[in-house]
Amino acid sequence: MFQQNWRQILFSLFSFVIAFIPARELQAQAPAGRSAASLNPAISVIGTFLGTAASAEAFRKNIDLGLHEAEFSFQAYVDPYAKADFFVAFGRHGSNPLAAEGEEGGLEPALEEAYLTALSLPYSLKVKAGIFRSAFGKLNLSHPHAYPFADLPAAYVNFLGDEGLSDAGVSINWLVPNPFHYFQELTFEFTSASAESRSFAKAAGNKFLYLAHLKNFFDLTENATLEIGLSGAFGPNDLDGHITKLGGLDFTYKWKPLRRNRYQSFTLMAETIFNHRHEAGGARVKSKGFYGFANYQLAKRWFLGGRYDYAEFPESGERHDRAVSGVLGFYATEFQKFEWQLGRIKPAGQDGYFQILLRGVFVIGAHGAHEY
Repeated sequence: MFQQNWRQILFSLFSFVIAFIPARELQAQAPAGRSAASLNPAISVIGTFLGTAASAEAFRKNIDLGLHEAEFSFQAYVDPYAKADFFVAFGRHGSNPLAAEGEEGGLEPALEEAYLTALSLPYSLKVKAGIFRSAFGKLNLSHPHAYPFADLPAAYVNFLGDEGLSDAGVSINWLVPNPFHYFQELTFEFTSASAESRSFAKAAGNKFLYLAHLKNFFDLTENATLEIGLSGAFGPNDLDGHITKLGGLDFTYKWKPLRRNRYQSFTLMAETIFNHRHEAGGARVKSKGFYGFANYQLAKRWFLGGRYDYAEFPESGERHDRAVSGVLGFYATEFQKFEWQLGRIKPAGQDGYFQILLRGVFVIGAHGAHEY
């Protein structure tokens, strides 16, 4: 009954937005109609191979290597007013095969994203409905194969889940006009509250997850940009409807000289997540997590980076994971890359260990660009 009501709410809201758009505005702003050549969707396949070795003996095995994930994407314009995106993945659970639980060998299918985006809306609005990755923080909107490192930062794993935060719902995006002429984008989402998230859970009754993200993007010079993002999420964390509030701050600085942009670049990024959790009996938990990552381009195809992780837990601010990693990346082309990552991992309450990750990613077909 709850799922049926939820689908009715999504359909009603999406229909409401479309119905109140004046037809003449749609016609004035619509892109060219679909031609016969574009009847087929853009199809791509992304393969991710992952090899792992660790010095710890607590894992079910210390060395693993194989196909970690195969992602299939289907993207096409439905008509001049809407675009559909579907992403289906066959993969192992989590970003670290040594830490994965369950039986070995099998690649489990999962519908990662499936959403319809309404285009050509007035007032610089964009609306999408379906299952999608939430606009929390900097990394979460992108798929893990696009990250410049081989595993997910501990703050994301502990607070958002092994694959990040995604859910079924509606997202409204607005390009905010401002007198200073810099890029500012406001996103508001409400979803059903993800069952796979470590901070949120489905609750009885009509309790949803609400999320907002404000992205600010500045051109500092001809060679450098700065992005600052603010995130907030509010939703139930158990069946009884106790509430978790998450706050996020992300910072990304990019330097890429115009004259040698194929050979030199530098990226510095950091994110912090703040957690305030209400539990049964009136208990409150405050905790946090963050990571920082710097990446320097050594040559045309070579990158060298370093990352530091610190993450407490949604249920505890007294325990924490820590890690420090170095990453060497080789980007053969836009369609193939390899990363070698060496890290010193210190899980909460356990002995530290060294870990090596080797990741190869390739793509065939037409795969759309991820969020900049």
